[in-house]
Amino acid sequence: MSGVNGLTGKALGEQADGVVDAPLVDVRDLTVRFGALRAVDGLSFRLAKGAALGLVGESGSGKSTVASALLGLHRGTGATVHGTVRVAGTDIASCTDEELRRVRGARAAMVFQDPLSSLDPYYAVGDQIAEVYRLHTKAPRRAARARAVEVLDRVGIPDAARRSRSRPHEFSGGMRQRALIAMALACEPELLIADEPTTALDVTVQAQILDLLHTLREETGMGLLLVTHDVGVAAGSVDDVLVMRHGRAVEHGSVRTVLSAPAQPYTRELLGAVPRVDAPRAPSGPVGEAVLSATGLGKVFGRGRNAVAAVDGVSLTVHRGETLGVVGESGSGKTTLGRMLVGLLEPSAGRITPGGGVRPDVQMVFQDPVSSLNARRSVGESIADPLRARGERDESRIRERVGELLERVGLDRAHYGRYPHEFSGGQRQRVGIARALAAEPTVVVCDEPVSALDVTTQAQVVALLGELQRELGLALVFIAHDLAVVRQVSDRVAVMRGGRVVEEGPADSVYENPRDAYTRQLLAAVPALDPEVAAERRARRRALSAA
Repeated sequence: MSGVNGLTGKALGEQADGVVDAPLVDVRDLTVRFGALRAVDGLSFRLAKGAALGLVGESGSGKSTVASALLGLHRGTGATVHGTVRVAGTDIASCTDEELRRVRGARAAMVFQDPLSSLDPYYAVGDQIAEVYRLHTKAPRRAARARAVEVLDRVGIPDAARRSRSRPHEFSGGMRQRALIAMALACEPELLIADEPTTALDVTVQAQILDLLHTLREETGMGLLLVTHDVGVAAGSVDDVLVMRHGRAVEHGSVRTVLSAPAQPYTRELLGAVPRVDAPRAPSGPVGEAVLSATGLGKVFGRGRNAVAAVDGVSLTVHRGETLGVVGESGSGKTTLGRMLVGLLEPSAGRITPGGGVRPDVQMVFQDPVSSLNARRSVGESIADPLRARGERDESRIRERVGELLERVGLDRAHYGRYPHEFSGGQRQRVGIARALAAEPTVVVCDEPVSALDVTTQAQVVALLGELQRELGLALVFIAHDLAVVRQVSDRVAVMRGGRVVEEGPADSVYENPRDAYTRQLLAAVPALDPEVAAERRARRRALSAA
């Protein structure tokens, strides 16, 4: 059944003998308001014990608000909550504060998107887990400490007894997320709520975390509510999916049905915007002369024994009218490479042709437009900066040119006087692109330009870059950790690992016949929209890890 209120037998908790258990989660007509804003609007769903449901939607859809409502996190915030929310038999709205504390951690636990905001930087990770365990079980310190080591080991932290004494900053992003999952597991909850648990992680680390959640479900029988904007993440991780938009349920049913035969136009739109590694990109068109070359490029940070080679002997060439994709995980050196190409970093070795440090004809679009735009200046003034740097002094001509650039990237001339906080994430990225175009570059280096955006906004920005490239003959260097996005936009692809390019070639060749084992590993970790394919890849990863 795939209607908005459709619930499969498993979601309802139907057993083989026809007896229906009380659901682990029972949400009926939930409405959450923040002042005049209705973040959740009449939502109803159920989750059976041991089952997994994916709440899927873009930013502002209300999915994280729903997750917070399950643990009563809106209590005392000024939010207005109506409807019924029952978790593990407890009515969240009517229970006392003490009853709510017993639900949190002991019956239901939450894993947040950013583990750094959930872990105290001043205390060892093991001590924080032990404190949570003691709070709910009243266990003695020694037993709580042993439990912390046990769950850290359970989630795959190597040498758990020693690492339990480490502080959060001494863990990688993936290990911090594992530690947060360990904290959630400490009291053996019946329900785990995972709110965007893999958004900030590289593709292989993301696959490891999702595999871990799947294994934990199998072994403990806990239920899972997975909140995500990534349809691919949901495809291989849940039994049922509920698609949200503007606080309402758009579509609800088995993950296989919803993803293979979506009934609602918005779900089809959402799926259509998802980039795929198995979809070749149409070539950009005629490729012109080389406009940027790097030969033996290297960058070392630090000195002596503390020296780290972030980029090591990279050579590449970019031609007019083409897109070179640079893909790799965190620490691969791809961002350092991009900053050297635009002259923001001085190479330790090698050369860039043409050289000369910062060059107006090579511009950069950054990952986070919020940090790259001055919050105290209007976006129009930020776009005008490159014009003034080139010597333009006629303010009327500057304003006219900025208006043209705003329109070119799909914004309005009237937006000149607005400030960054008045724009959405996608709009801010369009401002960043307009600012890059103001210098009339031949090359634009895009450093993770869509990683922070929803899938439909991401598709719009990618389409805009392609349109500008065709119109202006731009060369693009597209840096990203998302292999599907890189496949969608690139003519050629360079795969980086440990500061080196391990594989380079036409995008179709690299993706369809990867030569390097690391490239094959990256591709195997990409989420699949087909649940059966996702299950096959998970089984393959299990076999490889066990070998």
